[in-house]
Amino acid sequence: MLDPDVASESKLVSLDAKRPSGASLPPLFGLDAEALSTRMAASGEPAWRGKQLAEALYRQSLREISEITTLPKDLRQRLVAEGWQVGRPQIAQAFKSEDGTERYLVQAGAETVETVWMPEGDDGESGDGTEAGAEELRSVSPQQKSHAPSNPQLLADSVQSSAPERASRELLSHSTWRRATLCVSSQVGCAVNCQFCLTAKLGLQRNLTAGEIAGQVVSVFARQGVEVGRDRVNLVFMGMGEPFLNYDNFMAGVRLLVKEVGLSPQRMTVSTSGIVPGIERFAQERADVRPKLAISLNAPNDAIRAEIMPINRKWNIEAVVDAVRQVTLRPRERVTFEYVLLAGVTDQPAHAREVARLVRRTGLPAKVNLIAWNPGPGIPYSMPAPAAVEAFRVTLAGEGIPTYLRKPRGRDIYAACGQLKRTVEG
Repeated sequence: MLDPDVASESKLVSLDAKRPSGASLPPLFGLDAEALSTRMAASGEPAWRGKQLAEALYRQSLREISEITTLPKDLRQRLVAEGWQVGRPQIAQAFKSEDGTERYLVQAGAETVETVWMPEGDDGESGDGTEAGAEELRSVSPQQKSHAPSNPQLLADSVQSSAPERASRELLSHSTWRRATLCVSSQVGCAVNCQFCLTAKLGLQRNLTAGEIAGQVVSVFARQGVEVGRDRVNLVFMGMGEPFLNYDNFMAGVRLLVKEVGLSPQRMTVSTSGIVPGIERFAQERADVRPKLAISLNAPNDAIRAEIMPINRKWNIEAVVDAVRQVTLRPRERVTFEYVLLAGVTDQPAHAREVARLVRRTGLPAKVNLIAWNPGPGIPYSMPAPAAVEAFRVTLAGEGIPTYLRKPRGRDIYAACGQLKRTVEG
Protein backbone atom coordinates (compact mmCIF):
# COMPACT_ATOMS: atom_id res chain seq x y z
CA MET A 1 0.00 0.00 0.00
CA LEU A 2 1.37 3.39 -1.02
CA ASP A 3 1.13 6.45 1.21
CA PRO A 4 0.32 4.85 4.58
CA ASP A 5 0.24 6.94 7.74
CA VAL A 6 3.18 9.04 8.80
CA ALA A 7 1.10 11.25 11.07
CA SER A 8 -2.09 9.84 12.47
CA GLU A 9 -4.31 12.17 10.49
CA SER A 10 -2.66 12.03 7.09
CA LYS A 11 -1.17 9.48 4.74
CA LEU A 12 0.83 11.97 2.67
CA VAL A 13 2.56 14.50 4.86
CA SER A 14 3.98 17.86 3.83
CA LEU A 15 6.71 18.86 6.22
CA ASP A 16 7.31 22.51 5.49
CA ALA A 17 10.08 22.17 2.94
CA LYS A 18 11.71 25.56 2.64
CA ARG A 19 11.90 27.00 -0.82
CA PRO A 20 15.06 28.81 -1.86
CA SER A 21 14.77 32.39 -0.71
CA GLY A 22 16.19 33.82 -3.90
CA ALA A 23 19.06 35.40 -2.00
CA SER A 24 22.20 35.84 -4.09
CA LEU A 25 24.52 34.35 -1.50
CA PRO A 26 25.08 30.58 -1.71
CA PRO A 27 23.73 28.53 1.20
CA LEU A 28 25.91 27.85 4.23
CA PHE A 29 24.95 24.18 4.45
CA GLY A 30 27.53 22.21 2.48
CA LEU A 31 30.51 24.30 3.65
CA ASP A 32 32.84 22.76 6.22
CA ALA A 33 34.08 24.60 9.31
CA GLU A 34 37.15 25.93 7.50
CA ALA A 35 35.13 27.34 4.61
CA LEU A 36 32.60 28.83 7.04
CA SER A 37 35.45 30.49 8.95
CA THR A 38 36.75 31.98 5.72
CA ARG A 39 33.31 33.32 4.87
CA MET A 40 32.86 34.85 8.33
CA ALA A 41 36.31 36.46 8.18
CA ALA A 42 35.47 37.93 4.78
CA SER A 43 32.37 39.44 6.40
CA GLY A 44 34.49 41.17 9.03
CA GLU A 45 33.81 38.68 11.83
CA PRO A 46 36.34 36.59 13.78
CA ALA A 47 37.21 33.38 11.93
CA TRP A 48 36.20 31.28 14.92
CA ARG A 49 32.61 32.21 14.24
CA GLY A 50 32.83 29.61 11.47
CA LYS A 51 33.15 26.82 14.03
CA GLN A 52 30.04 28.12 15.77
CA LEU A 53 28.20 28.00 12.47
CA ALA A 54 29.40 24.46 11.74
CA GLU A 55 28.27 23.28 15.17
CA ALA A 56 24.84 24.85 14.63
CA LEU A 57 24.35 23.47 11.13
CA TYR A 58 25.69 19.94 11.49
CA ARG A 59 25.45 19.01 15.18
CA GLN A 60 22.43 21.04 16.32
CA SER A 61 20.55 20.70 12.98
CA LEU A 62 19.37 24.32 13.04
CA ARG A 63 17.52 25.46 9.94
CA GLU A 64 17.50 29.24 10.22
CA ILE A 65 20.16 31.88 10.93
CA SER A 66 17.81 33.38 13.54
CA GLU A 67 17.95 30.11 15.55
CA ILE A 68 21.74 30.16 15.99
CA THR A 69 21.82 31.69 19.46
CA THR A 70 25.57 31.18 19.83
CA LEU A 71 25.84 34.17 17.49
CA PRO A 72 25.01 37.64 18.87
CA LYS A 73 21.50 38.80 18.02
CA ASP A 74 22.70 41.84 16.06
CA LEU A 75 25.02 39.60 14.00
CA ARG A 76 22.17 37.22 13.22
CA GLN A 77 20.00 40.13 12.12
CA ARG A 78 22.77 41.50 9.91
CA LEU A 79 23.44 38.12 8.28
CA VAL A 80 19.74 37.64 7.51
CA ALA A 81 19.53 41.17 6.10
CA GLU A 82 22.55 40.46 3.89
CA GLY A 83 20.88 37.34 2.48
CA TRP A 84 22.74 34.62 4.36
CA GLN A 85 20.75 31.39 4.58
CA VAL A 86 21.31 27.91 5.98
CA GLY A 87 19.84 26.25 2.89
CA ARG A 88 19.68 22.69 4.22
CA PRO A 89 17.57 20.32 2.10
CA GLN A 90 14.25 19.64 3.83
CA ILE A 91 11.82 16.73 3.80
CA ALA A 92 8.93 17.70 1.52
CA GLN A 93 6.83 14.52 1.68
CA ALA A 94 6.94 11.30 3.68
CA PHE A 95 5.49 7.82 3.23
CA LYS A 96 5.39 5.10 5.86
CA SER A 97 5.39 1.37 5.20
CA GLU A 98 3.56 -1.32 7.13
CA ASP A 99 7.01 -2.58 8.23
CA GLY A 100 8.06 0.78 9.73
CA THR A 101 10.23 1.91 6.82
CA GLU A 102 9.87 5.58 5.87
CA ARG A 103 10.52 6.96 2.40
CA TYR A 104 11.12 10.69 2.02
CA LEU A 105 11.04 13.08 -0.90
CA VAL A 106 13.75 15.55 0.05
CA GLN A 107 13.70 18.97 -1.58
CA ALA A 108 16.98 19.63 -3.38
CA GLY A 109 16.65 22.94 -5.20
CA ALA A 110 13.77 22.70 -7.66
CA GLU A 111 13.76 18.88 -7.61
CA THR A 112 13.16 16.20 -5.04
CA VAL A 113 15.36 13.21 -4.31
CA GLU A 114 14.61 10.07 -2.31
CA THR A 115 15.95 8.94 1.06
CA VAL A 116 14.84 5.84 2.98
CA TRP A 117 14.87 5.23 6.75
CA MET A 118 14.85 1.57 7.85
CA PRO A 119 14.47 1.00 11.60
CA GLU A 120 16.41 -2.16 12.57
CA GLY A 121 18.10 -2.15 9.14
CA ASP A 122 17.93 -4.82 6.43
CA ASP A 123 20.95 -6.93 7.46
CA GLY A 124 22.97 -5.53 4.56
CA GLU A 125 26.03 -4.91 6.76
CA SER A 126 26.10 -8.46 8.12
CA GLY A 127 29.44 -10.19 7.90
CA ASP A 128 31.40 -7.31 6.39
CA GLY A 129 34.03 -7.47 9.14
CA THR A 130 33.27 -4.12 10.81
CA GLU A 131 31.70 -3.25 14.14
CA ALA A 132 28.51 -2.25 12.34
CA GLY A 133 28.53 -5.56 10.50
CA ALA A 134 28.99 -7.49 13.74
CA GLU A 135 25.94 -5.73 15.20
CA GLU A 136 23.85 -6.66 12.18
CA LEU A 137 25.13 -10.22 12.24
CA ARG A 138 23.92 -10.61 15.82
CA SER A 139 20.46 -9.57 14.67
CA VAL A 140 20.30 -11.82 11.59
CA SER A 141 17.75 -14.58 11.94
CA PRO A 142 19.12 -18.15 11.69
CA GLN A 143 17.69 -18.82 8.23
CA GLN A 144 19.63 -15.83 6.85
CA LYS A 145 23.08 -16.93 8.04
CA SER A 146 25.35 -18.57 5.50
CA HIS A 147 25.50 -22.07 6.89
CA ALA A 148 22.46 -22.18 9.17
CA PRO A 149 19.48 -24.50 8.62
CA SER A 150 16.72 -22.92 6.57
CA ASN A 151 13.11 -22.22 7.53
CA PRO A 152 11.07 -22.27 4.30
CA GLN A 153 8.03 -20.47 5.76
CA LEU A 154 10.07 -17.58 7.18
CA LEU A 155 12.03 -17.39 3.93
CA ALA A 156 8.78 -17.18 1.95
CA ASP A 157 7.66 -14.35 4.20
CA SER A 158 10.88 -12.37 3.71
CA VAL A 159 11.06 -12.90 -0.06
CA GLN A 160 7.49 -12.54 -1.28
CA SER A 161 5.19 -10.93 1.23
CA SER A 162 4.63 -7.29 2.03
CA ALA A 163 1.37 -7.99 3.92
CA PRO A 164 1.13 -6.08 7.21
CA GLU A 165 1.05 -9.15 9.44
CA ARG A 166 4.17 -10.58 7.83
CA ALA A 167 6.10 -7.35 7.48
CA SER A 168 5.53 -6.50 11.11
CA ARG A 169 7.27 -9.70 12.19
CA GLU A 170 10.51 -8.35 10.76
CA LEU A 171 10.65 -5.62 13.40
CA LEU A 172 10.82 -5.86 17.16
CA SER A 173 7.49 -5.72 18.93
CA HIS A 174 8.21 -2.45 20.71
CA SER A 175 7.73 0.90 19.00
CA THR A 176 11.28 2.18 19.35
CA TRP A 177 14.33 1.24 17.31
CA ARG A 178 17.69 0.02 18.59
CA ARG A 179 19.54 0.48 15.33
CA ALA A 180 18.69 1.74 11.86
CA THR A 181 19.92 2.09 8.30
CA LEU A 182 19.54 5.22 6.17
CA CYS A 183 19.70 4.88 2.38
CA VAL A 184 21.04 8.08 0.75
CA SER A 185 20.91 9.32 -2.86
CA SER A 186 23.80 10.88 -4.78
CA GLN A 187 22.06 12.04 -7.97
CA VAL A 188 18.60 13.02 -9.14
CA GLY A 189 17.82 10.02 -11.31
CA CYS A 190 20.53 7.76 -12.73
CA ALA A 191 22.38 7.32 -16.01
CA VAL A 192 23.52 3.70 -15.58
CA ASN A 193 20.26 2.22 -16.92
CA CYS A 194 20.14 -1.09 -15.06
CA GLN A 195 17.22 -2.89 -16.67
CA PHE A 196 15.71 -4.14 -13.41
CA CYS A 197 15.69 -0.76 -11.62
CA LEU A 198 12.86 1.79 -11.52
CA THR A 199 15.26 4.69 -10.98
CA ALA A 200 16.62 4.07 -14.48
CA LYS A 201 13.25 5.19 -15.86
CA LEU A 202 14.04 8.74 -14.72
CA GLY A 203 17.36 9.00 -16.53
CA LEU A 204 19.96 11.34 -15.07
CA GLN A 205 18.59 14.79 -14.26
CA ARG A 206 21.56 16.20 -12.34
CA ASN A 207 24.25 15.56 -9.75
CA LEU A 208 23.56 16.42 -6.13
CA THR A 209 25.91 18.80 -4.32
CA ALA A 210 27.86 17.80 -1.21
CA GLY A 211 25.37 19.77 0.89
CA GLU A 212 22.40 18.04 -0.74
CA ILE A 213 23.94 14.63 -0.05
CA ALA A 214 24.84 15.37 3.58
CA GLY A 215 21.60 17.32 4.02
CA GLN A 216 19.50 14.20 3.49
CA VAL A 217 21.25 12.62 6.47
CA VAL A 218 21.01 15.64 8.79
CA SER A 219 17.34 16.23 7.94
CA VAL A 220 16.34 12.61 8.58
CA PHE A 221 18.44 12.46 11.75
CA ALA A 222 16.61 15.55 13.01
CA ARG A 223 13.23 14.00 12.18
CA GLN A 224 14.09 10.71 13.91
CA GLY A 225 15.84 12.28 16.91
CA VAL A 226 19.14 10.51 16.19
CA GLU A 227 21.92 11.30 18.66
CA VAL A 228 25.26 10.94 16.90
CA GLY A 229 27.72 9.02 19.03
CA ARG A 230 24.98 7.22 20.92
CA ASP A 231 22.55 5.78 18.38
CA ARG A 232 23.62 3.04 15.99
CA VAL A 233 22.76 4.19 12.49
CA ASN A 234 24.40 2.89 9.33
CA LEU A 235 24.45 4.89 6.08
CA VAL A 236 24.28 3.21 2.69
CA PHE A 237 24.84 5.29 -0.43
CA MET A 238 22.55 3.05 -2.46
CA GLY A 239 19.66 5.37 -3.23
CA MET A 240 19.05 7.21 -6.49
CA GLY A 241 22.09 7.60 -8.72
CA GLU A 242 25.60 6.19 -9.15
CA PRO A 243 27.87 7.77 -6.51
CA PHE A 244 31.06 7.29 -8.54
CA LEU A 245 29.60 9.28 -11.44
CA ASN A 246 29.32 12.19 -9.01
CA TYR A 247 32.59 11.37 -7.27
CA ASP A 248 33.80 14.78 -6.06
CA ASN A 249 30.46 15.82 -4.57
CA PHE A 250 29.87 12.37 -3.09
CA MET A 251 33.21 12.31 -1.27
CA ALA A 252 32.81 15.95 -0.20
CA GLY A 253 29.46 14.95 1.32
CA VAL A 254 31.10 12.02 3.11
CA ARG A 255 33.78 14.33 4.54
CA LEU A 256 31.09 16.66 5.87
CA LEU A 257 29.37 13.72 7.55
CA VAL A 258 32.63 12.49 9.07
CA LYS A 259 34.26 15.81 10.06
CA GLU A 260 31.29 18.00 10.87
CA VAL A 261 28.44 15.62 11.79
CA GLY A 262 30.77 13.20 13.58
CA LEU A 263 29.86 9.92 11.87
CA SER A 264 32.27 7.01 11.45
CA PRO A 265 33.12 6.01 7.86
CA GLN A 266 32.98 2.41 9.03
CA ARG A 267 29.22 2.91 9.44
CA MET A 268 28.95 3.94 5.79
CA THR A 269 28.83 1.76 2.67
CA VAL A 270 28.92 3.00 -0.91
CA SER A 271 27.62 0.83 -3.73
CA THR A 272 28.81 1.19 -7.30
CA SER A 273 27.66 -0.48 -10.48
CA GLY A 274 31.31 -0.81 -11.45
CA ILE A 275 32.64 2.62 -12.49
CA VAL A 276 36.33 1.68 -12.77
CA PRO A 277 37.85 5.21 -12.70
CA GLY A 278 35.77 5.97 -9.62
CA ILE A 279 36.88 2.78 -7.87
CA GLU A 280 40.50 3.65 -8.66
CA ARG A 281 40.07 7.11 -7.13
CA PHE A 282 38.30 5.56 -4.16
CA ALA A 283 41.32 3.32 -3.58
CA GLN A 284 43.41 6.43 -2.93
CA GLU A 285 41.17 7.78 -0.17
CA ARG A 286 42.39 7.74 3.43
CA ALA A 287 40.85 5.07 5.64
CA ASP A 288 39.62 7.70 8.13
CA VAL A 289 37.19 9.13 5.56
CA ARG A 290 36.58 6.14 3.29
CA PRO A 291 33.27 4.25 3.48
CA LYS A 292 33.12 0.51 2.94
CA LEU A 293 32.73 -0.70 -0.65
CA ALA A 294 29.94 -2.72 -2.25
CA ILE A 295 29.89 -3.80 -5.88
CA SER A 296 26.54 -4.32 -7.62
CA LEU A 297 27.43 -7.58 -9.37
CA ASN A 298 23.92 -8.93 -10.05
CA ALA A 299 24.97 -11.56 -12.60
CA PRO A 300 27.20 -14.64 -12.70
CA ASN A 301 29.05 -13.73 -15.91
CA ASP A 302 29.67 -10.95 -18.41
CA ALA A 303 27.08 -12.15 -20.94
CA ILE A 304 24.15 -11.93 -18.54
CA ARG A 305 25.49 -8.83 -16.79
CA ALA A 306 25.81 -6.92 -20.06
CA GLU A 307 22.13 -7.62 -20.78
CA ILE A 308 20.79 -6.43 -17.44
CA MET A 309 23.51 -3.83 -16.70
CA PRO A 310 24.68 -2.10 -19.92
CA ILE A 311 27.58 -0.51 -17.98
CA ASN A 312 29.25 -3.94 -18.19
CA ARG A 313 29.92 -3.33 -21.88
CA LYS A 314 32.27 -0.51 -20.88
CA TRP A 315 33.82 -2.09 -17.79
CA ASN A 316 33.42 -5.85 -17.53
CA ILE A 317 33.60 -7.91 -14.35
CA GLU A 318 37.35 -8.52 -14.63
CA ALA A 319 38.07 -4.79 -15.02
CA VAL A 320 35.91 -4.00 -11.99
CA VAL A 321 37.60 -6.64 -9.83
CA ASP A 322 41.07 -5.45 -10.92
CA ALA A 323 40.13 -1.96 -9.74
CA VAL A 324 38.73 -3.23 -6.43
CA ARG A 325 42.01 -5.06 -5.75
CA GLN A 326 43.65 -1.63 -5.48
CA VAL A 327 41.57 -0.75 -2.39
CA THR A 328 43.49 -1.32 0.85
CA LEU A 329 40.93 -2.85 3.17
CA ARG A 330 40.91 -2.31 6.91
CA PRO A 331 41.69 -5.30 9.15
CA ARG A 332 38.85 -7.86 8.90
CA GLU A 333 36.99 -5.70 6.35
CA ARG A 334 35.28 -7.45 3.44
CA VAL A 335 34.16 -6.18 0.05
CA THR A 336 30.44 -6.80 -0.50
CA PHE A 337 29.10 -8.15 -3.79
CA GLU A 338 25.42 -7.27 -4.12
CA TYR A 339 23.44 -9.77 -6.20
CA VAL A 340 19.84 -9.26 -7.36
CA LEU A 341 17.94 -12.48 -8.00
CA LEU A 342 15.74 -12.25 -11.13
CA ALA A 343 13.45 -15.20 -11.71
CA GLY A 344 14.80 -17.45 -14.45
CA VAL A 345 17.59 -15.00 -15.30
CA THR A 346 20.08 -14.94 -12.40
CA ASP A 347 18.57 -17.23 -9.75
CA GLN A 348 19.58 -20.76 -10.74
CA PRO A 349 21.93 -23.05 -8.73
CA ALA A 350 24.27 -23.12 -11.73
CA HIS A 351 24.48 -19.32 -11.48
CA ALA A 352 25.33 -19.62 -7.77
CA ARG A 353 28.23 -21.94 -8.58
CA GLU A 354 29.48 -19.43 -11.17
CA VAL A 355 29.27 -16.63 -8.61
CA ALA A 356 31.22 -18.74 -6.11
CA ARG A 357 34.00 -19.36 -8.63
CA LEU A 358 34.05 -15.67 -9.54
CA VAL A 359 34.30 -14.52 -5.90
CA ARG A 360 37.07 -17.04 -5.12
CA ARG A 361 38.98 -15.96 -8.22
CA THR A 362 39.05 -12.32 -7.03
CA GLY A 363 41.27 -13.30 -4.09
CA LEU A 364 39.51 -10.60 -2.05
CA PRO A 365 38.08 -10.90 1.44
CA ALA A 366 34.47 -10.81 0.28
CA LYS A 367 30.88 -11.69 1.03
CA VAL A 368 27.71 -11.80 -1.06
CA ASN A 369 24.42 -10.05 -0.26
CA LEU A 370 21.44 -11.64 -2.00
CA ILE A 371 18.49 -9.40 -2.88
CA ALA A 372 15.23 -10.91 -4.11
CA TRP A 373 14.19 -8.53 -6.89
CA ASN A 374 11.65 -5.90 -5.83
CA PRO A 375 8.94 -5.42 -8.47
CA GLY A 376 8.04 -2.17 -10.20
CA PRO A 377 5.66 -1.16 -13.01
CA GLY A 378 7.05 -1.50 -16.51
CA ILE A 379 10.02 -3.65 -15.51
CA PRO A 380 10.06 -6.93 -17.52
CA TYR A 381 11.26 -9.27 -14.77
CA SER A 382 9.66 -11.45 -12.11
CA MET A 383 10.34 -12.03 -8.44
CA PRO A 384 12.17 -15.28 -7.70
CA ALA A 385 10.28 -18.04 -5.94
CA PRO A 386 11.22 -18.52 -2.27
CA ALA A 387 12.46 -22.03 -3.08
CA ALA A 388 14.76 -20.63 -5.78
CA VAL A 389 16.18 -18.05 -3.38
CA GLU A 390 16.81 -20.73 -0.77
CA ALA A 391 18.43 -23.07 -3.29
CA PHE A 392 20.68 -20.25 -4.49
CA ARG A 393 21.64 -19.30 -0.94
CA VAL A 394 22.38 -22.88 0.07
CA THR A 395 24.43 -23.53 -3.08
CA LEU A 396 26.52 -20.38 -2.68
CA ALA A 397 27.08 -20.92 1.04
CA GLY A 398 27.94 -24.55 0.38
CA GLU A 399 30.75 -23.34 -1.87
CA GLY A 400 32.26 -21.59 1.15
CA ILE A 401 31.15 -18.04 0.26
CA PRO A 402 29.81 -15.91 3.18
CA THR A 403 26.24 -15.29 2.03
CA TYR A 404 23.45 -13.15 3.48
CA LEU A 405 19.88 -12.47 2.42
CA ARG A 406 18.90 -8.82 2.66
CA LYS A 407 15.43 -8.24 4.04
CA PRO A 408 13.04 -6.41 1.71
CA ARG A 409 11.98 -3.17 3.39
CA GLY A 410 9.21 -0.83 2.31
CA ARG A 411 8.02 -2.60 -0.84
CA ASP A 412 4.47 -1.35 -0.28
CA ILE A 413 5.60 2.29 -0.56
CA TYR A 414 8.19 1.85 -3.34
CA ALA A 415 11.07 2.24 -0.89
CA ALA A 416 12.85 -1.08 -1.47
CA CYS A 417 16.09 -1.58 -3.39
CA GLY A 418 15.58 -0.65 -7.06
CA GLN A 419 12.17 0.96 -6.53
CA LEU A 420 13.11 4.63 -6.04
CA LYS A 421 11.35 6.73 -8.68
CA ARG A 422 9.76 9.54 -6.61
CA THR A 423 6.40 7.72 -6.70
CA VAL A 424 3.56 9.66 -5.09
CA GLU A 425 0.48 7.94 -6.50
CA GLY A 426 -1.07 4.75 -5.13
